[in-house]
Order: sequence, then structure tokens, then C-alpha cells
Amino acid sequence: MRQAVLDAALNILADKGIADFAVSDVVALSGVHETTIYRRWGTRDDLIIDTLLSNSEQRIPVPDTGSIRTDLYQLLGAIGEFLDTPSGRALSQALSRGGDEPRWAQMRATFWGTRLRLTQPIIERAIERGEMPSDTDPRLLLETLIAPLQFRTLSTREPIDQQLCTRLVDLLLDGAISGSR
Repeated sequence: MRQAVLDAALNILADKGIADFAVSDVVALSGVHETTIYRRWGTRDDLIIDTLLSNSEQRIPVPDTGSIRTDLYQLLGAIGEFLDTPSGRALSQALSRGGDEPRWAQMRATFWGTRLRLTQPIIERAIERGEMPSDTDPRLLLETLIAPLQFRTLSTREPIDQQLCTRLVDLLLDGAISGSR
């Protein structure tokens, strides 16, 4: 039942975006009764957040290879692959277009805060291994790494490939490491 609802919600988000997302559409597509959806998720916004987070966790795993560079190659490659799909583009656009109302701001903050918290251990492990300076800001480093992909997805609509992801990781790490010397 949960997966059927999340799959339906993802399809609706990809087709209509966050602003036009309706639980009634999820009901029609999933076949799950509306009261069951509200009993499990409580609110429409909670269903949207769970859908976005569940999808991103499935599509973008957090690697632990023992090397910061390899971890970030894999992470950024997975993000790039996801953003280069119709659903990845639609979800990125939906998050950015939600508006400035407090509920949309909260939704974005919850989504990005959770995703950054999930990936932050990559940087923390690198600091522990001595690969990164001890004063490295994990969130800033990850935001700096992911931002060019979001820019391409939302602004220029240019493709994202593995070569770009590799170049971005190298550029960021080489700058972060040499800047600490």
C-alpha cells in the first residue's frame, strides 16, 4: 500500500508539480482510499515530503568506499543520473517552484536538510581519515558540489554526464584541499 501511494504521488508530482498536487489524484491513481492516505501521512505536505525523500533515497544512495574522491564521484554521478531523468527534472523543478509561502519553504527546508544530513557522513569520514581539513564545513562543501547540477537542471537545461561530475568533484576537492595548506 505505501509503495503504491508513493509511486502514484511521484507520478503526480512529475506531471503536475507541487503546487497542483492533489491527494484525490493519488487516490485515483493508486486505488488507496483517501482516509487511509491521511491516516498514514496526516497531511498532503507530509505525503509530498515522504515521496520526495523516499524516491531520492532509493535513487541516490550514500556511498562509503573509503575514499572521499570516490564517494563524491559516485554520489554526484547518481545525482546527475537522477536529475537527467524526466522525474528527476520534474521533482527539482517542483521543489524550486513551490513558492515562498511558509509551507513551501518548510517543505524545501525539510527535503534539502534531510538529504544533506544523509550525505554529510561522507565528508565527516573524510575528515576522520585525514583526507579533508578538520575545519571543513560538510554542508557547504556538499551544497557547492550539488549546485552546478541544479543550475543545469533548472536554468540551462544542459545535459549532465559523468565527465562533468568527475570534473566538478576534482575541482572542488583540489580547491578545498589546497586551500587548507
